Amino acid sequence: MTTNVNAEATTAGRPTRTLGSTGPSVFPLGLGCMGMSALYGETDRAESIATLHAALDAGVTLLDTGDFYGMGHNELLIAEALRTAPAAAREQALTSVKFGALRTVEGGFTGYDGRPEAVRNFLAYSLQRLGRDHIDIYRIARVDPAVPIEETVGTIAEAVQAGHVRHIGLSEVGADTLRRAAAVAPIADLQIEYSLVSRGIEAEILPTARELGIGITAYGVLSRGLISGHFGRDRELAPGDFRGMSPRFQGENLQRNLDLVDALRKVAEEKGMSVAQTAIAWVLAQGEDIVPLVGARRRDRLAEALGAMEVELSPADLGAIEAAVPAGAAAGERYPAAQMAHLDSEH
Repeated sequence: MTTNVNAEATTAGRPTRTLGSTGPSVFPLGLGCMGMSALYGETDRAESIATLHAALDAGVTLLDTGDFYGMGHNELLIAEALRTAPAAAREQALTSVKFGALRTVEGGFTGYDGRPEAVRNFLAYSLQRLGRDHIDIYRIARVDPAVPIEETVGTIAEAVQAGHVRHIGLSEVGADTLRRAAAVAPIADLQIEYSLVSRGIEAEILPTARELGIGITAYGVLSRGLISGHFGRDRELAPGDFRGMSPRFQGENLQRNLDLVDALRKVAEEKGMSVAQTAIAWVLAQGEDIVPLVGARRRDRLAEALGAMEVELSPADLGAIEAAVPAGAAAGERYPAAQMAHLDSEH
């Protein structure tokens, strides 16, 4: 399969991809906004707003957030960016919101709540913070093991009927849960980690999503900067940067993973691309039902990511990329053990 965005469907002259058989048409790259509020150290509000505006100006439509990113900060940031954007850009923006994570004052995570009354509560607060009368795609961040997924999805379906939500999404669920949820109501997309170094979905989850007509919004396409080409071997992580606890960024794991990046860099240079563009282009090439989410926090990183859409990867290129970073070659799990335990997709 080749990456050729020009061959995709277009809206007003801009390329689009459709999320599943029932979801919206969106720009082929979405913007993951988490890092503008939390988990990567200090943030720059002015640069975040400018990056959001630049994304909208470039045609990006899907803005992905979570109500627990900065305990509401991220939704308020997006609201400000949309409020100060040109009307045409504001109207094209689609919000994808995750809910359900329970936080402490100190910033810790204490579990997930998918009870119907909790879903309604989370939704009401998100609508208020975003300043919108609806959310375009609404999903629980992780399955609540104490609540059947049918109850959680059914409650979102009620919100769809009421006009408060346009589409239902899921996040980090396995194939069985995907089937159970889809039996309750149409599911637009599954948000799940997918990159050159995180290919676990290919065995069962991705085929099941395709069978059910469910799109994929792929996060972690640069593995939190690990395979961006910008992460140095001796880099000191800032206080509050959660990558300090990530197994892939630890000791020997980090060095082995950066060896993979060095191999990928050689392929990228032969194509006249950056490492990040190569990694993003590879995800784009895995199917037009996949929309990569790029976590750019700055305008220069956004511009680099958008450049991946100008690339056409031949079968030979894809083979060279996958030879440089073979499936399963990454050292370390994608989350610490306690967080891995919350992933329905890993069970």
